[in-house]
Amino acid sequence: MNKPAFVPANIFRHFSTITRHRHVVMKHCFKAGIPVQGLLHDLSKYMPSEFIYGVRYYKGNRSPNEGEREDYGYSKAWMHHKGRNKHHFEYWTDYNLEIHKVAPVKMPLKYVIEMFCDRVAASKIYLKDTYSQTKPFEYFDGGRHKRSIHPETSAFLEKLLVMLRDKGEDYTFAYIRKYRASHRDY
Repeated sequence: MNKPAFVPANIFRHFSTITRHRHVVMKHCFKAGIPVQGLLHDLSKYMPSEFIYGVRYYKGNRSPNEGEREDYGYSKAWMHHKGRNKHHFEYWTDYNLEIHKVAPVKMPLKYVIEMFCDRVAASKIYLKDTYSQTKPFEYFDGGRHKRSIHPETSAFLEKLLVMLRDKGEDYTFAYIRKYRASHRDY
C-alpha cells in the first residue's frame, strides 16, 4: 500500500476542482431543464468521507478515486459517493429475482440526463484545453467493456453523447429539453 502524504495545498486544489466541476454541471443541468438536480449535484463530495480522500489522492487531471483504487483495490470515497448520487449508473443495481444475482436497473430519465451533464463537465474539467465535444463519447466508448449498465440506459446515454459529438452542445441541450417535455421515459 502506497498511501500518499497529505499535502495541505491540495485542500484548495481539490476544493477548486470539485467546485468548478459542480458549476459546469449546474450550468448544463439548467440548459437541460433540470435545475434542481444541478443545484444538488455532487454535494457529497464536500463531506469528510469523500473530501479527505479527494485531497489525499488529488492529481488534477483525473479522479482521486483512481489513486485510492490503485492503493487499496477499491475506493472508499467512490463507494460513499455512488451510494448517494443517483446520476451514477452504479447506484442503479438491485437483486434480480429472475437471474438470482445483482444486475443493472434502468435509470429514470432525469438521472440519465444529469449523468450526461456530469460526463460532459468532467471531460471539460479534467481535459482542460484539450477538451472537444468528441471527448465525452470517446471516454464512454473506451469504457464500454468495463461497464455493467442497463442496456436501455446505456443506449440513451450513448445517443446523447453521439449527438453532442456530431451536432454540438446547443443542439443536444435543445433536444434534451424538447424530449423531456414530451417523454417521461426513454
